[in-house]
Amino acid sequence: LVGCSAPSPLPRRTGARLTQRRAAMPDSMDVDLGETYATAEAVEGDKAKYSEAVRLYLSIIDSEREGEEVSKLKEQAIYKLGALYAKCHEPTKLRELLRNIRPFFAAIPKAKTAKIVRSLIDLVAEIPDTLDFQVELCTDSIEWCREEKRSFLRQRIESRLAALYLQGGQYTKALDLLATLLREVKRLDDKPLLVEIHLVESRTHHALRNVPKAKASLTSARTAANSIYCPPTLQAQIDLMAGTLHAEEKDYKTAFSYFYEAFENSEASSNSDQSVLCLKYMLLCKVMTDSSDEVNAIITGKAGIRHAGEAMEAMRAVAAAHQKRSLKDFEAAIATYAKHLRDDPLVNHHLEALYDILLQSNICRIIEPFSRVEISHISGLIDLPLEKVETKLSQMILDRKFHGILDQGAGCLVAFEEDQQEQTYDATLQTLTNMSAVVDSLYRKAQKITA
Repeated sequence: LVGCSAPSPLPRRTGARLTQRRAAMPDSMDVDLGETYATAEAVEGDKAKYSEAVRLYLSIIDSEREGEEVSKLKEQAIYKLGALYAKCHEPTKLRELLRNIRPFFAAIPKAKTAKIVRSLIDLVAEIPDTLDFQVELCTDSIEWCREEKRSFLRQRIESRLAALYLQGGQYTKALDLLATLLREVKRLDDKPLLVEIHLVESRTHHALRNVPKAKASLTSARTAANSIYCPPTLQAQIDLMAGTLHAEEKDYKTAFSYFYEAFENSEASSNSDQSVLCLKYMLLCKVMTDSSDEVNAIITGKAGIRHAGEAMEAMRAVAAAHQKRSLKDFEAAIATYAKHLRDDPLVNHHLEALYDILLQSNICRIIEPFSRVEISHISGLIDLPLEKVETKLSQMILDRKFHGILDQGAGCLVAFEEDQQEQTYDATLQTLTNMSAVVDSLYRKAQKITA
């Protein structure tokens, strides 16, 4: 053709250059997923755009693209969506999410799968009044683990399920599950999991008031923890349980030191709720050792100011009532701060014992000068209902705290003088017992000689 130049030949290796250029460019779909994730992050804080954030995260999770970067984005989207559901108190959607992402677990390492499943179960725990739902979710996850033969994850979820049974008061179920799990885990020698299992077992026995078995389980947990690196969170739980058991044995000074160790480890792991609990138990130990004057010093100190709140005020009120020996103030404190005192099993148990001691000492102080005193007079002096005082007096007479009778017709307490027991009879009986033991011993020796 006239006026048209021939086309220049293509340079060699054009195909190779295009391939290199494509390899250098990021995958357009990956870029789209990254942009979607950024958009979802931007709108998730706005309540009005909650549905849009959920839709964007789900679009990332449901994407059929594969690759390392895509898997990371999907994992982050799962965590974000789970947190969003937990924030809006939607446990059912969290369960659906956990079931829907199971095919994705086949494409990622088992350790990441375990982390995702446990994180989603933890998020359900943040929603109030979902104990039964958590048990159901754990049971469902355990069944899936058995089908997929994921023993590592199943054992950890079973440990969590035992803790949930304990929380719900199903102690027999918890102990049965723990016994089976312990046999399996001991064969594998999985020390971190053994520590967790023994801790739950110790708590369960303590809830059943079986202190010797609780101490044995705690000793096993410590033995396993000594051979591994123990994170501060887990160490705090071990120290907290040790302090609880020492408090049960009335060794409040040792209990205080364990609670202090637990408090420091909780602070190191930034677990604010557990720090407050440890601090509250430390103050309880001070009250129980008649050191109520030290409570204010701890509350106004650095740790007390950092964790100021109702729990600290509750213990301040109890310490003030104890210092005044005022039963009325004591009852008022328990009624005002029932959430932190009455609803806490450990605090409630020890405060009941303290209340009994205070009531008994007050009554003994009042009736000491009298041989006959009206019950209404005692009730008026200690400012408590008549029926309560009468019940306590009956209990004290039966426990031989003092000698006397209740004249219910006249509404009086008649106190008797304590009988002076003659010690001669006891000493004579003891001498005869000792002589009998000596004669028996000589007889046995004589038999050996003559045999």
